[in-house]
Amino acid sequence: MLSHTVITLGGVIPVYSISSFTSGACDMGLFLSAYRNRLDRKGRLSVPAPFRAALGEGAAGVVMFKSLQHDALEACAISHLERLSDSLDQQKLSPETYELVEATIFGGSQWLTFDGEGRISLPENLRHFAGLADEVVFVGRRQTFQLWNPSRFEAIETTMREKAKARDISLSQIIAGVRGGT
Repeated sequence: MLSHTVITLGGVIPVYSISSFTSGACDMGLFLSAYRNRLDRKGRLSVPAPFRAALGEGAAGVVMFKSLQHDALEACAISHLERLSDSLDQQKLSPETYELVEATIFGGSQWLTFDGEGRISLPENLRHFAGLADEVVFVGRRQTFQLWNPSRFEAIETTMREKAKARDISLSQIIAGVRGGT
């Protein structure tokens, strides 16, 4: 399951390939954990090394768009949006839903390239939408990751944990294919 490791000044970071867990249709790693980084005055932000590694070897940047559910940003590899596009073609969505997804996700996506230090330049409209100023919390979401204002993330994380407890969600139930709560 271990695809490769990334060696950093802080040690070795294991990187797991999704193809280890699926049929091999995807070579992107999982976005795991949460990190906090500073946003500089020019709007530049260092993407955590494990997230850059999860994007795949030689990734030149990341696709970013406004979250549909939260006042946060979503980011992923271009290959993830290609899979989303393919899956839209296979589904029977209402014309309105199809239009909403195309306009908000595809029309609202921005390609952000990495500089030599692994930073991206966040456009002002994205920073404003997510309320990003000095610090940003990166949150892994398997095939995507989110960028949050730290205080907003703290509040939503608390709410999500309370909801998970109320629904009695457990990993063993999920693995076994049984869902707790409704």
